Amino acid sequence: MHTHQTAPTQFVEANGIRFAYRRFGKTGGAPLVMNVHFRGTMDHWDPAVTDGLAQQREVILFDNAGIGASSGETPANIPDMATDAIAFIKALGIGKADILGYSIGGKVAQEIAVQAPDLVRRLILVGTGPRGADTAASKSAEIFSATYDPPEHLWIAAHFLPNAAGRTAGLKFLERKLRRQDRVPKVSEASATAQYTAIVRSNEKTDGVWDYLATIHQPVLVVDGSNDLIIPTINGFTLQQHLPNAQFIVYPDSSHGPFYQYPELFLAHAALFLDADFAAGKDAPLAFPSLPPSV
Repeated sequence: MHTHQTAPTQFVEANGIRFAYRRFGKTGGAPLVMNVHFRGTMDHWDPAVTDGLAQQREVILFDNAGIGASSGETPANIPDMATDAIAFIKALGIGKADILGYSIGGKVAQEIAVQAPDLVRRLILVGTGPRGADTAASKSAEIFSATYDPPEHLWIAAHFLPNAAGRTAGLKFLERKLRRQDRVPKVSEASATAQYTAIVRSNEKTDGVWDYLATIHQPVLVVDGSNDLIIPTINGFTLQQHLPNAQFIVYPDSSHGPFYQYPELFLAHAALFLDADFAAGKDAPLAFPSLPPSV
């Protein structure tokens, strides 16, 4: 009966960490475990997305080690973040889960699939990239080092394009996302520094850096904005080209948060993907709905 706004914060211990989490939605199938972006906590998800997903499946939001209300130290590398996330999922008694990862959370989601393939049913990767990502065109440093008034407008710059459509969508997003009770602490500077270090390490270029993608055989839905200012859109194409069973959707006139700009369309795409009757091996592409004429 709970929603994004009313789900209570709960705790579970694993790997010496006290993980904070919230779960809500329709139970019965594989739950959807959501891995959040840089400097994000459980409070930073868009209720239009989380509550929409929860209409058809159980949604689990959590703060990984050292983030928000969870204890421990935030690792300075992605594989250790994934190890902690796996420990959290298993501590809840979950044997099979769908994993959604956004931005750095998408990198963690990939590593979860590498480390614990039997735990993962399907993956949704939003606004993210592979190891060795191409960040030459990224505006991330510029966006996160700027000053905003009010400070929450950082998330408009981080998730949306700096145009009229982006600002309108960003203001609507901020109105939706404000959790009005039981909020968790913001990400500390120490944890943000560890996250940044993990991102830099993950993006290092080495021979065969994308080879690991061939080991992820689960169905994967890759979602990007047409001009992602944080993790450039080309990285979504790289994921689709190197994952054995992936499909790639690009939303128009959007940046790092395409599912926040087009929540209803994303929910339709996600439902079709998560509910599809995939056979063993590689399947024919799904017939995804298009943008309505009014968009």
